[in-house]
Amino acid sequence: MEKDIIRKDRKKEHIEHYLKSTYRNYTLFEDIYIEHNSLPELNFAEIDTRTNFLGKVVEYPIMINAMTGGTEFSREINRELSKIAKKYNIPMAVGSQTIALKNKDSHKSFKIVRETIGNNGVIIANLSGYASVEEAKYAMDILDADGIQLHLNPAQELVMREGDRDFKGILENIANMITSVEKPVIVKEVGFGISRDVVQRLHKVGVRYVDISGKGGTNFIEIEDGRNDEMDFSDIYSWGIPTALSLIQCKDIGEDLKIISSGGIKTSLDILKSLILGAHMVGIGGMILRKLIEDGYEVADKYMEGLIYKLKVLMALTGSKNIEELKNTPYKIKGVLKDLVE
Repeated sequence: MEKDIIRKDRKKEHIEHYLKSTYRNYTLFEDIYIEHNSLPELNFAEIDTRTNFLGKVVEYPIMINAMTGGTEFSREINRELSKIAKKYNIPMAVGSQTIALKNKDSHKSFKIVRETIGNNGVIIANLSGYASVEEAKYAMDILDADGIQLHLNPAQELVMREGDRDFKGILENIANMITSVEKPVIVKEVGFGISRDVVQRLHKVGVRYVDISGKGGTNFIEIEDGRNDEMDFSDIYSWGIPTALSLIQCKDIGEDLKIISSGGIKTSLDILKSLILGAHMVGIGGMILRKLIEDGYEVADKYMEGLIYKLKVLMALTGSKNIEELKNTPYKIKGVLKDLVE
């Protein structure tokens, strides 16, 4: 019971420290140049943003990414976010369900997502890469989930006072999960990016969905540093692989590999560039959470509406009538990103 209380407090503290965070890393999407098309030869009303994700058709290649769960406060956040996911028919992932494995009282904070979205929406469960097959199936059953995220977060754990220190055997555990769980398994970072080498190792054991969650968004070193009064970690806030770099490095590892681009995605231009660089889906997390908590549901909903409309505007300005055409849009790399890629 004491651990459950710690997890509940931790989740609330994470949100509080996220809202107070000030350090800003860069995604390096600003170093991707897309050329304007003055003669698009298409009808804006006919632009098709639909895509297939985890076996279901969704209206837009945008998902509300993993955030929270386990408390009454989290339940209200998930309820509001799931209303937005349902309205626009986009996928939603819940935050870590570790607390739900031992505390049934926490289930309602996760169940609210399926109750709100309904049977047709795409919902993704979430556990640590350490989770067992039985735990994964249990977590998915709570949500009637369409898949599960297994998160990798060594940087967060090592700064967290009560975090894990042993990271052996996770790849083998993920490999076992792939062969034992019938629904799709997504391996996800929590904000520090996934390198080409790691994605190659994941792909080799059967992983076909990877959420790169690169540097440039929520910084869990800063968040955990705010909770840790024993040591100052501010000198390593800049650690990680920028989202754009991680995406470029990993996009061509396998034709069957589907990459979710997340980590600092804030604008429609970030979404457009992610898709052009090879992402299958784009995850929005911290920005919509901030809009929801600080300004309320209406502002968060308006933010999502704006993202969607401006994505279609940008698709028109590249001459792309659907997502497949958009992915064939040429681009150029400049600045710091070019140096890192080369």
